[in-house]
Amino acid sequence: MKTLLATLLIALLSGCATGPTIDRTYSAKGQSSRVKFVILHYTAINLPQSIKVLTQQTVSSHYLLTDETSPIVYGLVDETRQSNHAGVSHWKNYTLLNGSSVGIEIVNPGFTETPNGRIWYPFPQAQVDRLIVLLKDIVKRHNIPPENILGHSDIAPQRKQDPGPMFPWFQLARHGLVAWPDAAKVAAARPVYDLLLPDVAWFQARLATFGYAVPQTGLLDEATRNVIGAFQMKYRPATIDGTPDAETAALLDALTAPAVKPAA
Repeated sequence: MKTLLATLLIALLSGCATGPTIDRTYSAKGQSSRVKFVILHYTAINLPQSIKVLTQQTVSSHYLLTDETSPIVYGLVDETRQSNHAGVSHWKNYTLLNGSSVGIEIVNPGFTETPNGRIWYPFPQAQVDRLIVLLKDIVKRHNIPPENILGHSDIAPQRKQDPGPMFPWFQLARHGLVAWPDAAKVAAARPVYDLLLPDVAWFQARLATFGYAVPQTGLLDEATRNVIGAFQMKYRPATIDGTPDAETAALLDALTAPAVKPAA
């Protein structure tokens, strides 16, 4: 009798531990990956500190890319789970992008303030090469379009600058990983905007079309300058002061102008 009761108790406990039986005979057609975006960051601290912060504090990322001679990619959070890397964020119709993105932290000091201005730090080529391999793998598995590979400064331009103006976005674009303006279109549009610069409302509307959360006030306020500066850091890093100039207008035009369909 005792043996029978023990057997029944073990079976009961075993059932509780494994949970309900799920029949996977059917699979819904209406589904897609949780991951819609990849967000790139720099850590602004060294490798040991980065590992400590990203594993022992509430902030986290799916991957940490080191700055060693032979860079290592540490997987810190499984892609099926949410990591806390984006914070308050916006892109297109999405908000709070933690739940819909993969976060990659890249070990890099960020910048140093000096009497002569801010000094930004470059990314070693070996680190960039390793990142490209990682991105290609993520993009392939989740079918992420180039316009959804973003920097933290893109999705939170009022409070973030990473990965900064030294980050080599163009290298990623050459591998088809990032949306990039067509050089011929930029060159064609530039003289037009040199003659007549669009008003602030135009810049705000085009930035919003591209994906940025930007005021639509027609005023060149600090928030608008921050968004223009974030765009410039990615596409025109030589000057990132947030001034709406002709080159920025030409870049925006090339990225956001509607395609002209040929006549039937």
